[in-house]
Amino acid sequence: MSNVLILADFVGAKASKTNAELATAGARIGEVTAVVLAPAGQGAAYASTLNRGPISKIVIVESDSFAANGVAAVADVLAQVISAQSPAAVLIASHAFGKEVAARTAVKCNSGIITDAVDVAADITATQLVFGGSTTVHSKVSHGTPIITVRPNSIDANTADCTAATETLSLQVSDASKKATVTSSQPPVQGGRPELTEANIVVSGGRGTNGDFAAVEAFADSLGAAVGASRAATDAGWYPHSYQVGQTGKTVSPQLYVACGISGAIQHRAGMQTSKTIVVVNKDPEAPLFEIADFGVVGDLFAVLPQATEGVKAHKS
Repeated sequence: MSNVLILADFVGAKASKTNAELATAGARIGEVTAVVLAPAGQGAAYASTLNRGPISKIVIVESDSFAANGVAAVADVLAQVISAQSPAAVLIASHAFGKEVAARTAVKCNSGIITDAVDVAADITATQLVFGGSTTVHSKVSHGTPIITVRPNSIDANTADCTAATETLSLQVSDASKKATVTSSQPPVQGGRPELTEANIVVSGGRGTNGDFAAVEAFADSLGAAVGASRAATDAGWYPHSYQVGQTGKTVSPQLYVACGISGAIQHRAGMQTSKTIVVVNKDPEAPLFEIADFGVVGDLFAVLPQATEGVKAHKS
């Protein structure tokens, strides 16, 4: 049976839920081996959090270079694992870090790469949404080991418990991959809300908030949701750019996406239209985002959201 590698994804020292999605896609192709790249002495602890999804084996490589030398070191070691394992495909989470690792690894392995896939079939055909999400494309890598980045929340994951066998490999980061050193880093400030790209529910605000996100945040908190923003809102300085959803921001595919006061420019739609259910709240009945909404409310978000928030709280009590 074919072997498929997934690059294990972590938030801090804890495995993210994206791993189960990668493993679910990989299991269609063959047996899944998760590659855990961890700081020296912490491989077992990292691997212990990787306990969901159809993962057959975990391969651990430890090195402080992963933090000190960043993506160059990660791509270097991942390329070595690929050379030793000869997998049918390699799947990586499609965020900024994952896509850079994938690109560098593809160059090292002389392989083709597909980014931002929303699905991967058993024959390693990847599905992508291109041109702002207006066109669906099915692609295959024609040379080398297919390296595919998969958009978080795009695949219904098998989250069954797994008890994968582990193996620790002794691999060295090459000197060429140590030419740049990370001297300091500042982790993002973590609030009480889920991470935007991993959240099951996202509530976003746009120009219609007029800079006041209080109603959006209150509704999001009642649902246990992440908060996003349109480019208009972030460009105006109303919300941090790290929360921007869209073609030039983050791409999300939650179970529920609630757009509040967002007209729905194609650039924003490109970042959220793969959401399973889309709810739009806008006082303009001609807002383009209503075209792809599953449920729409024509009304002022400052009137609608407080009522919705109270309704959610009442339902929970």
